[in-house]
Amino acid sequence: MNFVQPIRDPEVIREIKRFLKEKSHRNYILFLVGINSGLRISDILPLRVQDAKKPYFNLRETKTNKQKRIDMTAALRKELNEYIQDKEDHEYLFASRKGINKPIGRSMAYKILREAAAHVNLDDIGTHTLRKTFGFIFISRQRMWPFSRRYSTTLIQRLH
Repeated sequence: MNFVQPIRDPEVIREIKRFLKEKSHRNYILFLVGINSGLRISDILPLRVQDAKKPYFNLRETKTNKQKRIDMTAALRKELNEYIQDKEDHEYLFASRKGINKPIGRSMAYKILREAAAHVNLDDIGTHTLRKTFGFIFISRQRMWPFSRRYSTTLIQRLH
């Protein structure tokens, strides 16, 4: 098993956002959803346009089979509204260019993130980096980080 790290530097996050937005709006939104929701990649990729029309994500987690409701940040909401403007409700948010209305796969998401990581000279990056970055940002903003290094993402999502 490979170990991945969160992206801790806000400047690196900004540069990755800029890089992804220049290359592909879809890839940029994938990154934003990941670092702003704390969802696993297996729960992000099957999202459809209709899921992004509410101010929250309401889904059943693939790994745990638990029902989850995750509120969106105002910034994510704004970006998603712009992104889905000309899309149909049944379309996948992260549609693949292969096939008709299929989402990109885990391996494609990984390639997208690895390319962005290479652009900013980061190692130890994978799809789980998005979830870890969400937790790191949340804990840093709450000033809880110095007190403990172990927080459950589920707990953080509830507090968010």
